[in-house]
Amino acid sequence: MVPAHAPARPRALPGATLIAFQRDPIGFLSRAAARHGDVAAFQLGPQPVVLLSNPDDIREVLVTNSRSFVKGRALERARRLLGDGLLTSEGAHHLRQRRLAAPAFHRQRIASYGATMARLADEHQARWQPGATVDLANELMRLTLRIAGETLFGADTDGSADEVAAAMADLLALFRLVALPFADAIEQLPLPSTMRFRAARQRLDRIIYGMIAARRARPDGGDLLAMLLQARDIDGDGTGMTDAQVRDEALTIFLAGHETTANALAWTFYLLSQHPEVDRQLHDELAAVLGDRAPTVADLPQLRLAEMVFAEALRLYPPAWILGRRAIAPFVAGGHTFSPGTIAMMSQWIVHHDPRYYPDPYRFDPERFTPEARAARPKFAYFPFGGGPRICIGEQFAWMEGVLVLATIARRWRPILLPEHPVVLQPTITLRPRYGLRMRLMPR
Repeated sequence: MVPAHAPARPRALPGATLIAFQRDPIGFLSRAAARHGDVAAFQLGPQPVVLLSNPDDIREVLVTNSRSFVKGRALERARRLLGDGLLTSEGAHHLRQRRLAAPAFHRQRIASYGATMARLADEHQARWQPGATVDLANELMRLTLRIAGETLFGADTDGSADEVAAAMADLLALFRLVALPFADAIEQLPLPSTMRFRAARQRLDRIIYGMIAARRARPDGGDLLAMLLQARDIDGDGTGMTDAQVRDEALTIFLAGHETTANALAWTFYLLSQHPEVDRQLHDELAAVLGDRAPTVADLPQLRLAEMVFAEALRLYPPAWILGRRAIAPFVAGGHTFSPGTIAMMSQWIVHHDPRYYPDPYRFDPERFTPEARAARPKFAYFPFGGGPRICIGEQFAWMEGVLVLATIARRWRPILLPEHPVVLQPTITLRPRYGLRMRLMPR
């Protein structure tokens, strides 16, 4: 018989947990896990929440018992921006849309994007000047935006990069407000914040619908957008997507396809700048494998250290730092029963820094990702792309892009963080460096 009770909750005044979570979500969750272990229950305003930090419980929610959960509040609110794309949709609609999009993310299709990824990365770094100081986080955001635009949508987004970056900054700054329990009422008010949110959404819509129109005029491309426009649901009613459905999927993949990878790469170069010995080892590998040429997809199996460096950066600074699922049926975790409506939170940040799986967890050590080390850990001790039937559809795309861009830039440049630059976490939709990363570009 399973006991029908919940674990102890962090003591707080009514509403205090919501304020504390909004102010410092990573700190709040870290304290909750430290005090109450693998199953930490609390309230965020009227919403009951349980933070799950045991890989077995995470597997139960994301894989084994996934049908008993739907998306959490934050992604429900994200429909205001993303519509019913893969990230936010549920049930039969989600299955149909994933079925239609899946061919574009087949391994062979992704491999065909590799040459474009490496070419655009090489073109981007060729503009840099030795000794120049840049915000590397912003540089990588612009680069991955171009890669997403060209490989996924057959469009050169370089001219709209500043507009997209500004719109994204507004949306990220306002996302916490949109995710609050009383956001419905706030959004109806003519506040400057809600007006900025609407304006940012309209700017992104204009760019995406422009890409859709361009692809309809030239429908013979091999990119994702062309495939979405041509796709037919042969396992369903045989119909394709409406323009609005294509917009939702395109915007979701466009934003997710560059924002997360840019942040992962920014944190990777930050870590390399703080660990010169690993940086030297990486450069030795790149020199041995590549010589004086740019990397290709065929080089990836030999770029083992580059992949481990990128994997360790994803562990230490996971761009998707938290997942939420809302229970639609009772569920059990850690011997405790939770009622429908409870949000099950699973934080990559918390689990990826758990000393049970990663001794000295804040130390940068790519050797944690040798095949032997990976096999020795529970599967869901590392889940930067989620898991189960809703695992990120672009995971293989992101791995390829991350390693190719890292190799392309690192073989020519060693970015050095300016000593006085503050490095502060900004956990919004993704985990960004709040003040960017001001770095000096030192040539190899």
